[in-house]
Amino acid sequence: MGSYGSVAKWFHWITVVLIGVAIPFGFVIQYIKDDAKMPFYAIHESAGLTILFVALARLSWRLANPPPPLPEIIPAPLQTAAAAVHHSLYALLILQPILGFVSTNAWGFPQSGATAYLGLIDLPKFMETNEGLAGAVGTAHTIGGYAIVVLLVLHIGAVVFHQAIRRDGTLLRMV
Repeated sequence: MGSYGSVAKWFHWITVVLIGVAIPFGFVIQYIKDDAKMPFYAIHESAGLTILFVALARLSWRLANPPPPLPEIIPAPLQTAAAAVHHSLYALLILQPILGFVSTNAWGFPQSGATAYLGLIDLPKFMETNEGLAGAVGTAHTIGGYAIVVLLVLHIGAVVFHQAIRRDGTLLRMV
């Protein structure tokens, strides 16, 4: 069974860590008192923008270095489901940070000062405040966050299914 190369594995596990930071921080921000929110926004936004950069680099790598095909013992419907989940995750890992960045700018809060990218790099404001746009894009960003969680549950569930039930070695392709 073909295994992913070391660069693809690094991209995968770096993405796992970044998602493990961005999603919990994103979901708890609404429950944090206003005077204590800035560090949560700073971490969430920096992790999200880093996810965008890593996802773009990862996708570029994947296009130049196609992954090994799934083993023929994996039924076609499972291969189709795997492709759908992977493509959806890639799309959302690129779209989600863009939606978040546009939303914060539309609310009038670019990544600068207390929420500078990685705490160091001020990103310029690229639009005037537009609360209608901010609300709509913010809602799409929230829906995207839940969609990523659903896709991750499907992805992790598939890993467990392949490792514990099918015992077909699929997990070993990425570790």
